[in-house]
Amino acid sequence: MDSLNLPAYEYRLDKRDGKLVIFDPIRKKFVVLTPEEWVRQHFIHFLASNLGYSMSRMSVETGNKYNQLQKRSDILLYDEFMKPLVIIECKAPSVKITQNAFDQIAVYNKTLKAKLLIVTNGMAHYACWFDEEEQKVSFLEKIPSLQELKAMI
Repeated sequence: MDSLNLPAYEYRLDKRDGKLVIFDPIRKKFVVLTPEEWVRQHFIHFLASNLGYSMSRMSVETGNKYNQLQKRSDILLYDEFMKPLVIIECKAPSVKITQNAFDQIAVYNKTLKAKLLIVTNGMAHYACWFDEEEQKVSFLEKIPSLQELKAMI
């Protein structure tokens, strides 16, 4: 797999049914290693190890219904009251981040109402603050740590 613009970590790989799999600490199982999964697992560890987010408040590929359509957010982080706080959309490193990725995460947020929206392909990372009252999104210079995010709320 490609090197990413994220800190390295000690991942667990295995081969099952002829496919390479990686251990997901959130789902607590091995999952097929795709380029998007490579980004997702690195980003989970980056959030937990470098930014202070708790893995116990993360979920992966969480189902979310919007206009009768079933959607899945890649990573969802909850606050201490288990309300959605951060939504992360992961793309494969080869996928260029475009307006479509932001539109996708904005659709998810219509029902989730998270404060922070992040889009990453493992190489480029974009963070947006969502002001629910004004229905306005503004880009942040960097991805805030949990402590910084709490100070913003």
